[in-house]
Amino acid sequence: MDRTNEPAPPVSRLRIGSAPDSWGVWFPEDPHQVGWDRFLDEVAEAGYTWIELGPYGYLPTDPVRLRDETARRGLSVSAGTVFTGLHRGEAVWEETWAHVAKVAELTRAAGAGYVVAIPAFWRDDKTGRVLEDRELTPAAWRDLSRLTERLALRVREEYGLRTVVHPHADTHVDTEEHVVRLLDTTDPDLVELCLDTGHYAYCGGDSVRLVETYGERLGYLHLKQVDPEVLARVRAEDLPFGPAVAQGVMCEPPLGVPALEPVLAATRPLGIDLFAIVEQDMYPCPPDRPLPVARRTRALLESYLNG
Repeated sequence: MDRTNEPAPPVSRLRIGSAPDSWGVWFPEDPHQVGWDRFLDEVAEAGYTWIELGPYGYLPTDPVRLRDETARRGLSVSAGTVFTGLHRGEAVWEETWAHVAKVAELTRAAGAGYVVAIPAFWRDDKTGRVLEDRELTPAAWRDLSRLTERLALRVREEYGLRTVVHPHADTHVDTEEHVVRLLDTTDPDLVELCLDTGHYAYCGGDSVRLVETYGERLGYLHLKQVDPEVLARVRAEDLPFGPAVAQGVMCEPPLGVPALEPVLAATRPLGIDLFAIVEQDMYPCPPDRPLPVARRTRALLESYLNG
């Protein structure tokens, strides 16, 4: 069949941004972190125009002040982030919703369109203390799927936001098997995927294959890489995520895996608007480290998109 005159497939439009995580920010307040005003100044100086809110309470929570502080630096907000433990069932629903509603309200007020939902850790990310079993029971999986759908529906109905689930190291949604299980047991009209390339590689997943197989579920991207040598040591010692990050398991692109250019290329046939947020875990880190890394990473990603 002659396809010479057929139109080219649509190309996804990627909006490149960054996040407080790339400035070593994990908590609303912490003496090891840079102040929020310095983060906003430097993320704009690095050339980004999109940011995430990071942990609730790090950036100003007054909507008017938040809009003023971001707008005067030429920044827009793409998403807010929540941690959830929905596999624990109805007992945690009201507490979970109270937190999500607070974040969703600020997210909407900031003009963003997404809530990034991260499952709860099964072990403490600092101390490594085991909090619950690494594997969920069938009943817990049913609760996780059912309540994730409920959460996404309520977020959409009450705040007009889309919910994207973020697979994460040391949570119950981490490996390819677990990610696919959640996707296969939730409504695609409600629950979308935030693919974090670093966390997925950390847990043994292939980001390109996931995009090619479940591209219709992809709603959001976090871009990061892992250092294979550090990751091998982390796995051998079964280190928790926090100490692994402190040892440099997440590294500056293009020094690690997965290669980001093929991941971005895999999104092209999807023909969708897609945020691609750089989120390089660096907690704790020297305060002068993030800005040069952010500049180089942005230039690298622009070369992939414009090359």
